[in-house]
Amino acid sequence: IAAVVHPFAEHIGYTLILGIPLIATLLCGTVSAASIALYITYVDFMNYLGHCNFELIPRSFFSLFPPLKFLCYTPSFHSLHHTQFRTNYSLFMPMYDYIYGTNDKCSDSLYESSLEEEEEKPNAIHLTHLTSLDSIYHLRLGFASLSSHPLSSRFYLVLMRPFTLIISFILTSFSSRTFVFERNRFGDLTLHSHLLPKFSSHYTSQQQKESINKMIETAILEADKKDVRVMSLGLLNQGEELNGYGEMYVRKHPNLKIRIVDGSSLAAEVVVHSIPAGTSEVLFRGKITKVARAIVISLCKSGIKVMVLREEEHCMLAGFIDGHCKENLVLTTNYSPMIWLVGDGLSKEEQKKARKGTLFLPFSQFPPSQLRKDCFYHTTPAMIIPKSAQNVDSCENWLGRRVMSAWRVGGIVHTLEGWEEHECGLDVPMVNPPRVWEAALRNGFKPLLLPSLETK
Repeated sequence: IAAVVHPFAEHIGYTLILGIPLIATLLCGTVSAASIALYITYVDFMNYLGHCNFELIPRSFFSLFPPLKFLCYTPSFHSLHHTQFRTNYSLFMPMYDYIYGTNDKCSDSLYESSLEEEEEKPNAIHLTHLTSLDSIYHLRLGFASLSSHPLSSRFYLVLMRPFTLIISFILTSFSSRTFVFERNRFGDLTLHSHLLPKFSSHYTSQQQKESINKMIETAILEADKKDVRVMSLGLLNQGEELNGYGEMYVRKHPNLKIRIVDGSSLAAEVVVHSIPAGTSEVLFRGKITKVARAIVISLCKSGIKVMVLREEEHCMLAGFIDGHCKENLVLTTNYSPMIWLVGDGLSKEEQKKARKGTLFLPFSQFPPSQLRKDCFYHTTPAMIIPKSAQNVDSCENWLGRRVMSAWRVGGIVHTLEGWEEHECGLDVPMVNPPRVWEAALRNGFKPLLLPSLETK
């Protein structure tokens, strides 16, 4: 859109000029749908290329065939037209400027200096991945308008499904590295988000786990060489079965300067502080994760009874609780508590047994299916980001605008506070959860209000 912002009269002029080849082929009887599509695609691509204000054409492009210098312009070449106004008039093909002497004498030197500029070094990196098939369009690289609010099904996304399948296949089959898809500013910090080109479904495949771990490890080592301070692992990139919440990389590379953060401490505190004031008992249901353990331990120490439906879950959780606090972990068959802590593994049948008005508080990375219209569903652990955060386009697909997952916030807080320890691994003690919560609030992050209920 930025490449075609012109006065109305100039639009008319461009239409007449760019329409000449199309009209000529029509009058000559040689017009074809393929030629029109290729021509319009070429014109649009070159227009966007010239106005992107970022030099991306390598020297090898011209060294392989030097005459390309006169047949294809670069972003730096056209940028001089917008800064000097009386030079580099040509669109797409600079040869006319060279013929008539209107080429800017600084064109070559600007091109060289633009390529030599150092890459922006982030202070922290958040590593995430694609989720559903349509999540490609939730990135700014897709539709920027979709990334400003939770992703929902739209008719045009359904119509684009064949194209989506092709792009998804190419992206996941031929990409072996992570790449930057978002750059943010937070005060003096530069934050990057890297995308691992895999969908959630790939993380359940044993064949994919090795390649996923290799991509994550490569991203960590490259960030370490660039003196990045923190890398936070988002969504399934910190899976217990995949890499033990990131512990595998720390053990394999004990001399890492970069700090690996899984964000579990803050995620657990967000859930604990979302429980309404005066709550005396909660029902626990879901896969026992690092976050789930921390939440249950915190609630039992606070005197809140945690009701567990399955004996194996009760035995597993009891092993992590000391002293008299174990009395607050109760094995039950009762579905009556009005507060449910839910994670992966919550079934439809169990949701149907909940009482009317029950509040479901997820502690998992992904939200549960919202089957009950007469119950309340909170988001997965997340916080509202401060106004000082700039250029924030997309977070998790299901979160609202300027709402960021607690795991990602945990990495940012770790960077802001300058903490030196890793926060990863199942057996490694978690960072002091109250300290992380207080630091997040102190740096401007705010908790999300519960749906129609008073928060603690």
